[in-house]
Amino acid sequence: MSKIIIIGAGAAGLFAAGAAARAGHEVTVLEHMSAAGKKLLITGKGRCNVANNCDETEFLKNVRRNPRFMFSSIYACPPSFVMPLFENTLGVPLKTERGRRVFPQSDNAHDILNALLTYAQNATIMYNVNAKSLIIENGAAAGVKTNKGDLRADAVIIATGGVSYPVTGSTGDGYTLAKQAGHSIVAPEPSLVSLVADGDLCRKMTGLSLRNVNLTLLEGEKAMFSEQGEMLFTHFGVSGPLVLSASAHIRDIKKYNYSISIDLKPALSAEKLDARVKEDFALLANKDASNALTKLLPASMRPVMLDVWGVPESKKINQITREERARLVELLKNFRIPLRDKGDLQHAVITSGGVNVKEIDPKTMQSRLCEGLYFAGEVIDVDAYTGGYNLGIAFATAYAAATHI
Repeated sequence: MSKIIIIGAGAAGLFAAGAAARAGHEVTVLEHMSAAGKKLLITGKGRCNVANNCDETEFLKNVRRNPRFMFSSIYACPPSFVMPLFENTLGVPLKTERGRRVFPQSDNAHDILNALLTYAQNATIMYNVNAKSLIIENGAAAGVKTNKGDLRADAVIIATGGVSYPVTGSTGDGYTLAKQAGHSIVAPEPSLVSLVADGDLCRKMTGLSLRNVNLTLLEGEKAMFSEQGEMLFTHFGVSGPLVLSASAHIRDIKKYNYSISIDLKPALSAEKLDARVKEDFALLANKDASNALTKLLPASMRPVMLDVWGVPESKKINQITREERARLVELLKNFRIPLRDKGDLQHAVITSGGVNVKEIDPKTMQSRLCEGLYFAGEVIDVDAYTGGYNLGIAFATAYAAATHI
């Protein structure tokens, strides 16, 4: 039996604590917040997309940075291991939705957090404890110096998360501790983040949520991402599940010309949509053009579309030309919004960057520079697309660390 200290009581830290405690180790978790799993509670809009119901090969295809690093750990702790653990062992019924996304049937992230706390019940969790520095002796981790005194251990797992959503406790402390042991840090950047639009189109539609639309991210005219689902207009640009997914495909938004194209009627071909518009116009023939979009778009989007369309509001619908109708169909199938920037780390779902994977053993998650020091979760320079994959990374790396000590 070893004495293990885990720094961080988020998804990775609690999963590591449960696995290590069940392996017979004496486990202490240090959490600098007053409660565990604060970031976990806001994932999936509070529903917690806990996993993706896919096999290991498909999982690795969705790891954006350093997928090869994840090979050993994801085969040891795949979704087919995680899902039965939550359902059968921890008593949380799950359901699979579009894109193989897995949620608790209750749609309540608290059920996932409570399950992880149950999993880690044989560990001691200390709240409001700040890990100030590692205790390193003879090149090996021997404990942690905290604001409440020195704590000795045979091994230390850093599971502090990245620097995204710092109000939930992800403040980058893990990077400081890793540097103390000689590790290099790949500069953290926001990933799975809202996008800032160029211009004020989005501001005029603030709060409007669109469902069942197809969003395509364009780099110049090259499609980098395309998927159907939900999105949201904000005062600064666009957000929502589709946008978060698209953001992970952006390389350098300052260098390249990015925009999004929204197909507002993906179920209809351009020809069928034109026929639909023609029918609508026939029913509204004597009304002004300001009423032309009544059956086509949500109320808050109509004046914006009308302005982009360029047809005078007072023009009678029965006077709209075939070319003007064709232009409207084009806009409905390809509503373009130029992008200026990505959202900041304050509001990013995850951090891209972290402890350099070349300095970590991918099978055990042990530091190659400091014996007895391990890493788990977002603090490592590995991240994935949205859909439950990032929690999958947290669980797999945590399990690898906990089961190899």
